[in-house]
Amino acid sequence: MPTVPAPLPPIGSRLAGVRSSPVRDLLALVGNEDVISFAGGLPAPELFDVEGLREAYAQALTGDAARRNLQYAASEGDPALRELVAARLTRRGLPTEPDDLLITTGSQQALSLLTTALLEPGAVVAVEEPSYLAALQSFALAGAHVVGIAADEHGVVPASVEEVLREHRPRVLYLVPNFANPTGRTLPAPRRARIAELAAKHGTWVVEDDPYGELRYSGEHVAPLAADPALADRCVHLGSFSKTGAPGLRLGWARVPRSLRPALVVAKQAADLQTSTVDQAAAALYLARTDLDAHVATVVAAYRERRDAALAALADALPAGSSWSRPEGGMFTWVRLPDPGGTLDTASLLPGALAAGVAFVPGEPFFAGAPDRATLRLSFTTHSPARIREGVARLGTALGASLGTVLASG
Repeated sequence: MPTVPAPLPPIGSRLAGVRSSPVRDLLALVGNEDVISFAGGLPAPELFDVEGLREAYAQALTGDAARRNLQYAASEGDPALRELVAARLTRRGLPTEPDDLLITTGSQQALSLLTTALLEPGAVVAVEEPSYLAALQSFALAGAHVVGIAADEHGVVPASVEEVLREHRPRVLYLVPNFANPTGRTLPAPRRARIAELAAKHGTWVVEDDPYGELRYSGEHVAPLAADPALADRCVHLGSFSKTGAPGLRLGWARVPRSLRPALVVAKQAADLQTSTVDQAAAALYLARTDLDAHVATVVAAYRERRDAALAALADALPAGSSWSRPEGGMFTWVRLPDPGGTLDTASLLPGALAAGVAFVPGEPFFAGAPDRATLRLSFTTHSPARIREGVARLGTALGASLGTVLASG
């Protein structure tokens, strides 16, 4: 008689509490070109420097360098790339040496490595409410207990930071201080200084996630949290080429205090040994011969126009009583719809929006604690101003119809 296979062991329990990303799910759902999607935080593909990157890859795969660039390499990352990134961070007001850096497969991997190195099941992580969805996923996968910090239109409120640090003693304080995902908020310099003081006082690691920092469209540059002397031995600064180069490169970095560096290198070795050698080599060649500041200026000019188009269109299209953030940079604006009864859930409005040919991300998944379900996130960088205006008009029509039904039934 044939052997009856025994049941397989169950999937690891760590994944039981980790939700799928609605952003990634929507990316698959709205592949139809007739749908104007504000859901994914996607850079504009027409702004990628395709020719410059093609030449860099060609050079990386030419002559003797090709064999070296197709071989295994050090887990810490390509020395030339680390030198170039260090110089760029230094010019932006964050003094950095090449040995301070670990090159990662996107900044998301850096965040994953940090959860491995710093968190154990039950450890407390403090985050701004609402917060970056993939960070919440990473912390959940580590079995951490995530505590939200109250925020206003300027980001986390220092008094709330102090309360959370005192009462919950988090091991990690995670912040996106520049043009935060999902809200677009920027943390002002005085608040950064106070938070640095509090983190030092309470013995907390600070993770400063800064993928959008170079995409500023108005206002003044604010020095990174990691530049504050109070955080010199306890702040990890994360960056990425995804917004200034191209997300398909999957290249990011972590600027790491000396005491933490060996643990992150070991975590990196266990994760993937190293980030792609040829991608790092091509990125180093590209940075060495390209005026990246000029390229970023072109991107910023285009995105500024798109932000302005989105904000103007929202004023014309959204139902009376709606509010939204006015980001100084980045990729997102955060919308709150009128909810006099306190029962609105924007997830229930998404099918109607999709039927009208427009997509957004409901706000609920971005919250660690009790969510404000009347919120939603819009990304304004992917489409032209004309396409943005059309999409927001569709959104306004769809939301108006759906809200009328919801309020009538309530």
